Amino acid sequence: MTVDLFRSVEPQLEKDMIPAGILMILFWSTDLQAQSVSPPAEISVRLVDGTTSCSGTVEVFYRGEWLSLCSSWWRMMREIKVVCRELDCGNPVAESRGPLFEDGRRGVTLYSSCYGDESSIRQCDITGGPGFCDGEYYRHVTCSESVRLVDGAGLCSGRVEVKSNQSWASVCEADFDRQDAEVVCRDVGCGSPAALQGGLYGEGEGQTWDKEFQCKGNESLLLDCDTSDRKHNTCPPGNAVGLTCSEPDDVRLVGGGSRCAGGVERYYQGEWRIVGTEDWDQEDVAAVVCRQLGCGSTVSVLPGNTTRGFGVSCSGSESSLRECRRSDDLLPGFTVICSDLLVQPDIFLTDSMGGVFRGHQGPEMFRGYNFTITCSTQPQYPGGSFLLTFTGSNRTQTQPAVNHSAAFHFPAADDSHQGNYSCVYDNYVFSHNFSSESELLSLTITASPLPAFIIRHVVVLLTLLTAITTSSYLYYKPTRRQKRVNRVSSMDLDVNAMEMVSLSSRAEAGPGEERAAQGTE
Repeated sequence: MTVDLFRSVEPQLEKDMIPAGILMILFWSTDLQAQSVSPPAEISVRLVDGTTSCSGTVEVFYRGEWLSLCSSWWRMMREIKVVCRELDCGNPVAESRGPLFEDGRRGVTLYSSCYGDESSIRQCDITGGPGFCDGEYYRHVTCSESVRLVDGAGLCSGRVEVKSNQSWASVCEADFDRQDAEVVCRDVGCGSPAALQGGLYGEGEGQTWDKEFQCKGNESLLLDCDTSDRKHNTCPPGNAVGLTCSEPDDVRLVGGGSRCAGGVERYYQGEWRIVGTEDWDQEDVAAVVCRQLGCGSTVSVLPGNTTRGFGVSCSGSESSLRECRRSDDLLPGFTVICSDLLVQPDIFLTDSMGGVFRGHQGPEMFRGYNFTITCSTQPQYPGGSFLLTFTGSNRTQTQPAVNHSAAFHFPAADDSHQGNYSCVYDNYVFSHNFSSESELLSLTITASPLPAFIIRHVVVLLTLLTAITTSSYLYYKPTRRQKRVNRVSSMDLDVNAMEMVSLSSRAEAGPGEERAAQGTE
């Protein structure tokens, strides 16, 4: 009985031991997996809570934990460029600050100095550590997801590369056009395309993109464009697409009467905000602003109003303001005056005798005819003067600008007037002399088909004849119309009289005579 009981319990014990053994194996396997997963490298970065894998709030792995980045000074696109590269994303597109940190919340403050060409933020000069982020903000980063510009002079130029199967491939020039370039420039956060040329920024080391883009030009992202199979099997050396985009239109100068003068503002997080800087940094910031706007070099920097804006600090070599360091501190605003203050004036040729015509090389004028060269400019500033220069000789003429224009008259064209003319507009504004030169007007003097004095007399006679004819027509037209009306009225009376006579005759005659008369008719 005891033996049977033991034998009946033994199978039950075996059943109970099998799940326990499996459970031990699972725990052991899980422990091995946990030991095989290494923690992130120190000073690694990641983006969280973003719409894509290449956008979100910046977090840094520091001393065993992920901490939000809350640096007081942020070099905008330079640090972002390194972050995007480390995460294998494309170009830096935008940066912004998130909500204010809660009091006492832990974060990491990195006083980093990146040049933008590092492969990881760990290669930057970093100091700092975990602490409290009272009074500071989150940092949000947006990188382009599928396209980037590499080996360029700034953020808006370089060789076009597209992400394909977790690797970057260059694009052949034959598979890329202007509409594709417009989408790429928009995708990487830059302005419109300025230059498109194969081999402009070298050859890529990887593969060539195996599709041809079919962009319409209005897409926001390159991934939104249609693609088709390539028409060309190979891409010859020197044909990797190099693209230069204009800088983003996120900086402006206001209140100076010109796009190249005024207080500095930057479009940031949906609104135009005043840019402020320290006194010692104004010249460098002004140089970047003038460069980004295409306004030449800095002429002067003037103190702004008492309104303060978000702080910016530049080295002076950046291509745009977004590459400079930015602070959340409010600093005094300032006014920048750039050298290309005046817009380019216009120059055009007119004549009163019909002696100018369009030739293959520009306007041509018959010899002996008078002509006028007019200089004009947009109404930016009152006053100023126009200097008409002539490359055929050392002759120059100067006239004051009246209603923003000036006319230079020439009584009779001869061979000495042939050459290139230009208008130079000069004006004294903001305690400085500024000038702007027009395009060249190339004038050719040619022989007229008839002597000039004969043509003059013919033109005068034709003008007088036209005037006399017009006057006569206007004078005699009512008289002729009245005579025509009288003549028509007289004819109507004669017809009516004849009809009355005919009816009277028929009434006096008999029926037979009436029928005979009708037969005769």
